[in-house]
Amino acid sequence: MNIRLPSRAKLIRLRERVLSALSSAAIVVCAVFSVNPPLHADKIRDLVQVGGVRSNQLIGYGLVVGLDGSGDQTTQAPFTTQSLENMLVQFGITVPANVRPQLKNAAAVTVTAQLPPFAKPGQVIDITVASIGNAKSIRGGELLMTPLRGADGNVYAMAQGSVVVGGISAQGKSGSSVQVNISASGRVPNGATVERAVASTFSNGGDLMLNLNTADFITATRIAEAVNRTYGVGTASAVDGGSVSVRGPVDASQRVAWLGAIQAIDVTPGDAPARVVVNSRTGTVVIGSDVRVTPAAVAHGSIQVTISENPQVSQPAPFSKGGQTVVVPQSDVQVSEDGGHMFKFGPGTNLDTIVRAVNQVGASPSDLISILQALKQAGALHAELVVI
Repeated sequence: MNIRLPSRAKLIRLRERVLSALSSAAIVVCAVFSVNPPLHADKIRDLVQVGGVRSNQLIGYGLVVGLDGSGDQTTQAPFTTQSLENMLVQFGITVPANVRPQLKNAAAVTVTAQLPPFAKPGQVIDITVASIGNAKSIRGGELLMTPLRGADGNVYAMAQGSVVVGGISAQGKSGSSVQVNISASGRVPNGATVERAVASTFSNGGDLMLNLNTADFITATRIAEAVNRTYGVGTASAVDGGSVSVRGPVDASQRVAWLGAIQAIDVTPGDAPARVVVNSRTGTVVIGSDVRVTPAAVAHGSIQVTISENPQVSQPAPFSKGGQTVVVPQSDVQVSEDGGHMFKFGPGTNLDTIVRAVNQVGASPSDLISILQALKQAGALHAELVVI
C-alpha cells in the first residue's frame, strides 16, 4: 500500500495559511476587548444630576364627591360643608344661613403632584389625593376641578378626575372591620394638566454644574478627567466632592446634544464607604461589603420574663353567714436566662464572617443591632453606623 505524502512546498503554504488565520483572529479579539467599556463603569447620567434641572412640588385643596356614604361627617368636619357652599355660590346657588347640609358623599382632600422639569402647558401629570377629614374611604369618588399651586403661590396645573384607590375596608354592624391598605387616599393617573411652565436656567449661557447623587471626591475627580479626555483639558473641573463644573456651548440646541453626549461617557465610580444601616423600627440591617471588624469577642444572651395570671375562686364555707364568693388574683412570675453565646472575630473579618457568626448563635435582627452598636462603641467596627 503506497501513501503519498504532501510535498515540502505544500506544507509551507499550509503553515502560512494557518498563521495568517490565527493573526486575523488575534486582531479581531484585540479589537473586541478594546471596544468594550470597563466592566464596572457607569454612565455619568446615573451618577449625577444637572444643577437647576429639578422637579417642583405642587399642592391644592379640593373636594371629592360621589362617595357611597363613606365621606366626611360634616358635624366633625365643618370645613367640608363650607367648601361645598362656597362652590355652590359660584354656580348661583345660595344655601340659607340657618341650614347646614348633612353630607355623607363628599370629602375634603389635599391634592399633591410633582411637576417634572421642562414640563410645558398642555402636558398631563399624575396626582395623589388624600383625605384630610374623617372620611372612611374615597373609593369611587370624583375629584372636582382643583388648582395646584407652587411654593410661590402661582397656579401651575389644574386637577380633576376619578380617584383610583388601591385599599379596601369593610365594617359590620357588630363593630368588626377588615382593612387592606389605605382607602382614604388614592391617585388619579394623568389627572392634572400643566397650565404654566417653570422658568429654567438650562438654556442660558454659562457653565453647568453636575451634582453627584452621592458625594465622593474620587468619583468627582474621575468624572472631570473623563470629560477632559473626550473634549479637551479645561472643559470640566471638580469643584468639590459633590459637584463638577463643565463648560459648554452657548446655543441652547447645542447644549442639549453636548450634555447628552457627556451623560453617555463611562466612568468608574469610587468605592462605596464602609457603612452599616440599621432600621430600628423594622429590624432591618444592611451591611456593606467593605465593613471590617478588628479582633473582638462578643458574648450575647437574653433574659426572658414570663408572667401568667391564674385567678382563684374563693367560696365561703357551707351555711356561713355573710360570706361572699370572690376571685383572688394569683400571678406567676418566672425569669429565665438563656445560655449566653460567645463568638470571636479575628483580624480583618469581612461581611460573610459577621453574618455567619451571628446566624450560628441564632441572633434575631434586634440582637444583631445591639451587637453592632456594642462593637462600634468598643472601636472594633470600622464602619459608619447609621440608625434610621
